[in-house]
Amino acid sequence: MRLASKWRSVWMMDSGGSDGVGCEHIDLGGEWVEVARLGHGEPLVVVPGLAGGWRLVLPLLRRLARDFEVFAYSPRGDRAVGGVAQMEGRSVHGLGDHARDLASVIEHLGLECSSVLGVSFGGAIALQAAVDFPHRVTGLVVSGAEERFRSTLGSKIARRVLERFPLPADSLFVNQFLNLLYAKRPEPGPLVDFVVNRIWETEQSVMAERLAQLENFDVSDQLWKIDAPTLVIAGGRDVIVPARRQRGLADLIPGARFEQVPDAGHIGFLTHRDDFARGVVRHLCASPLKKGTIL
Repeated sequence: MRLASKWRSVWMMDSGGSDGVGCEHIDLGGEWVEVARLGHGEPLVVVPGLAGGWRLVLPLLRRLARDFEVFAYSPRGDRAVGGVAQMEGRSVHGLGDHARDLASVIEHLGLECSSVLGVSFGGAIALQAAVDFPHRVTGLVVSGAEERFRSTLGSKIARRVLERFPLPADSLFVNQFLNLLYAKRPEPGPLVDFVVNRIWETEQSVMAERLAQLENFDVSDQLWKIDAPTLVIAGGRDVIVPARRQRGLADLIPGARFEQVPDAGHIGFLTHRDDFARGVVRHLCASPLKKGTIL
């Protein structure tokens, strides 16, 4: 029986960690971190954004799993993972620590190296890892990020509110902020519910801490160290990190390519995941990448 498109979309987003998605927990810095695995092919490690962990990018993971063996993990700080008792881990002080975690995940998976895709906050982590651990990153795709964080009044307000005021998921402030993730004001429906539910699986304090970490992020004078074939893929209507600034990032990385999904916003990896995935596949399958090597 074929599902109607609306309900197929619901299933793609809400079918959770079962149905072809394997999960395990690894120790990163004394903290249990959840890693999802699905598909077959060359390895691709996906680093999710500021909130929601790997479950927020699950619809994209399913699409990419047609062409790759996809791994995705929830960065340290996303505490409640699969009912596993949490340890008191070492603090994450900045993007350098997150980049070290990414390199450790690749090693834990038994790989010498892997292609890496990072979106939003995860894009900054992927850039930092490609700079600090170039031997681990054989192909790089970045979306919704740039070479340094540009603080705005909006980001400062968001951080202060997240730090100081407990917010319900249906608050006006939250809804207005989340609307910025889309190219235009979204219609109520499964996608909007999915995004809200996943984002609020990350604690407010963790979101605020990650915004603070971003404020010190700047690899603009280190991009020459990136050795991997790189694609920067932007939403043409991204108001968080506009496409022109993402094109500027691509111009600074030797040999990097830039692509744009015209009608997509900051979370084009969800709203336009087929177009997004096609760009990733074209880049990683066409580039002369070193294959992920089993240790």
